[in-house]
Amino acid sequence: MTTTPRVQGATVWLTGLPSAGKTTIARLLGDRLKARGHRVEILDGDEIRRFLSAGLGFSREDRDTNVQRIGLVSEVLARNGVISVVPVIAPYADSREAVRIRHEKSGTPYLEVHVAAPVEVCSERDVKGLYARQAAGELSGLTGVDDPYEPPTDPALVLRTQDQTPGESADAVHALLVERGLA
Repeated sequence: MTTTPRVQGATVWLTGLPSAGKTTIARLLGDRLKARGHRVEILDGDEIRRFLSAGLGFSREDRDTNVQRIGLVSEVLARNGVISVVPVIAPYADSREAVRIRHEKSGTPYLEVHVAAPVEVCSERDVKGLYARQAAGELSGLTGVDDPYEPPTDPALVLRTQDQTPGESADAVHALLVERGLA
């Protein structure tokens, strides 16, 4: 009986404000990794909210529950040889830390990447119209505007997406994965 060697998975957690570039970077990175033969899943925060976390609101408790659900799915995928790329806001440091600890306990690589575009840049990009809706009084609880965002204090990588293209950002994350022996 022959066995195939274990393929190392990992979680790449992209955290940042709305419209910082998380999903764009995740898709570019995912495509690059897939082209190189890696098993990849992108756990997009918006898609997860529609399906896995349907019914949750945006209170701190609901946001924490959402992040923990995503963290569990990501850890299970990564533990089983998939590179899980997770573009989610995940505004609270303690919630992200719980996800990191879950990975650590299972011996699964976890890389937190701060997609660190300033709120002014994100507001100009306003990919989903959230900043405009908040400014018009149609939306409250927007992370980084009238709801807190706690930036990572010790991320594996900081991407200043106002100063680089999405491709350059994806390249930087890929280089980190290569450096850590994960890609």
